[in-house]
Amino acid sequence: MDYLLPLVPDKIRNLPTHMDFDGQKRAERTFQVIIILFAVVGFVWGYICQQFSQTMYILCAGFLLSCVLTLPPWPIYRMKNLDWQKPRITEETLESSSTVSSKSKGKKK
Repeated sequence: MDYLLPLVPDKIRNLPTHMDFDGQKRAERTFQVIIILFAVVGFVWGYICQQFSQTMYILCAGFLLSCVLTLPPWPIYRMKNLDWQKPRITEETLESSSTVSSKSKGKKK
């Protein structure tokens, strides 16, 4: 797959692909509301028409709508970014990283 990355235009490669936690919650809630709403409407319409296929068509339309609204990382799902703390550098972490790198060098030989 890495050989395909240079073929993708820069505009597409630079699109944001992340979603914050509140955005994930909002997307999940939106997905559930749309599916339930379309299921109820589809069931009622299918009952009136006496055709189960009408129910399935309406439910599939709701599924497609919910996918378009919730799967891409739209800007409304990236409103509350997390401010991560910078990692602390201590003597222990420096020692452990140096021992790991020396062990990995020894295994390569």
